[in-house]
Amino acid sequence: MAARPDSKHARIKDARHESTLFRRRAIAGFLLIVACLSLLGARFFYLQVSRHEEFSSRSDSNRISIRRIVPSRGLIYDRNGVLLADNTAAFRLEVVPEQVGRMDAMLEALGAVVPLSEDDVQHFNALRRTKRPFDSVPLRLKLSEDEIARFSVERWRFPGVDVVPYLTRSYPLGEEFAHVVGYVGRIDINEAARLDADLYAGTTHIGKTGIERSYEAQLHGKPGYEQVEVNADKRVQHSIKREAPTPGNNLYLAIDSRLQKVAETAFAGRAGAAVAIDPRNGEVLAMVSIPTYDPNLFVNGINQIDYSTLLNAEDRPLLNRALAGGYLPGSTVKPYVALAGLELGIRKPEDTVLSTGEFYIPGDSKRAYRDDQRWGHGRVDLRQAIAQSVNTYFYGMALEMGIDRFSSSLGKFGFGKPTGIDLIGESSGVLPSREWKRGRFNQAWYPGETVIAGIGQGAWVITPIQLGQAVSIIAARGVRYPPHLLRAVQEGINTDPQPAPLAAPAPSIIHNAANWTAVEQGMIGVVNTPSGTAHGMGDGFPYVIAGKTGTAERFSRTDEEWTSIGSSPIQRHQVLFECFTPADDARIAVAVALEAGRNAAPIARAILDAWARYDDAPREVTLK
Repeated sequence: MAARPDSKHARIKDARHESTLFRRRAIAGFLLIVACLSLLGARFFYLQVSRHEEFSSRSDSNRISIRRIVPSRGLIYDRNGVLLADNTAAFRLEVVPEQVGRMDAMLEALGAVVPLSEDDVQHFNALRRTKRPFDSVPLRLKLSEDEIARFSVERWRFPGVDVVPYLTRSYPLGEEFAHVVGYVGRIDINEAARLDADLYAGTTHIGKTGIERSYEAQLHGKPGYEQVEVNADKRVQHSIKREAPTPGNNLYLAIDSRLQKVAETAFAGRAGAAVAIDPRNGEVLAMVSIPTYDPNLFVNGINQIDYSTLLNAEDRPLLNRALAGGYLPGSTVKPYVALAGLELGIRKPEDTVLSTGEFYIPGDSKRAYRDDQRWGHGRVDLRQAIAQSVNTYFYGMALEMGIDRFSSSLGKFGFGKPTGIDLIGESSGVLPSREWKRGRFNQAWYPGETVIAGIGQGAWVITPIQLGQAVSIIAARGVRYPPHLLRAVQEGINTDPQPAPLAAPAPSIIHNAANWTAVEQGMIGVVNTPSGTAHGMGDGFPYVIAGKTGTAERFSRTDEEWTSIGSSPIQRHQVLFECFTPADDARIAVAVALEAGRNAAPIARAILDAWARYDDAPREVTLK
């Protein structure tokens, strides 16, 4: 009998069940794979499509860098095309702060390779606080070839630090135009806070004084940019896209550098100022302030010792005397007092006054106002009074006029207020008036003050540019053209300079032409009659010169300075001279102030000689 198989160990193969189980497992696995692929695809879609722009930008930001391209600053020329302010190639050290780990340690190590002054480090630290972390900040300007070579060898030690080429400002004529052209300097923290960050991105310098400051907007230009691909070390590999910057406009000044040079030489180092103006349009042909300084010292940062020397110098070379120097006008105001008196009908040109050497206010015999000649000039009319500078004549005229009409009439010549010349820093001076004294001292005005105001003494303060404008008004027969330095603007290299817009001239302040003629004849007499105070000044000159001298004491006779300088009139007096020529159709007017001297007329004559020599020379830049 056969044995039964043990059911516990029996294995019955169910192909149908196994097949079903396999299919279920395969489907589950497939669905799991599909789900994973779907999730992966969704993630890819999210990253590559939904956030494509964001991640693309992040990628590009690591690979592509935007570099600002600083515009080249506009050049400055004189009226003949002589270069006054130039751009020269140089190299500087720049630092990107976010790429530097320990800034103090880096600066200390870098200073051992390239010398860094305390001023360099202080300026860098102050400037980087105003910048974004990824902005490049200048550290050291105008590197020498040796310094560039030393840094190149050690560059691997200083990530985020690089040598960058740039254009630095230079002034070929140096001291000669320091007070006119001015200078640029490094942007300080206060300037950085108020400047347009986009417009000045990458710019390290800004106009500080003179034309450089007044016309900063014209000279600066508009920055461009460049997209560059960089490697992991942020080194530029190649350029991707570039938009060129717009350079600043070139400026042509009315100044003639030849006259400027002659005027400066004529002072022979003596302190003072001179201004030459074309009375037909207000163009300033020369403007000199002595002593002067080298503006190139300031461009890349003047050291503290040199700056302190200039700032504390007794002769104040940083002061623009033509704009802000205060002088007593002395007898140079007499033509204006005379013209005002004639226009007001106080006197006629032929009226005479007896000069005995002393003048007394009616009703007051205690105080005598003296003439320059002890026994007086005798009887003189207006022409003789101007030519001989007779104080008595103008004492009486000012007193008859009264301080209120005096101030109002002489204010028409521009005294007591800025001329409006296109330079920053002009002084208003002081025109004697009742209001001025009340506001300054809270005191009443006295007739004796009016008397001495008539000869340019007392409460007067004028600047050379004011005197130059006043004599130009007389030269132009009462018409005022505001003095200005800018003559033309050139936008782009291949364009012609275009004339700068001019302010409209004011109507003539002279209502009777005969009054002007009388004053002009008096001023001609100053230079061309034997009794004139500048007799001989016009000898040999091709045109008739009309002028007026002026002298004022620098110190009161009770001052210590009066005693300390002894009896020398050269040191005790400041002297002035004003003139215009040709007298009947003036093309140039000159005002000179010499702080200590005997005669300012020779300086004016030197300027006129140069003008006559060059006046017809066809060197001027053609304007269209």
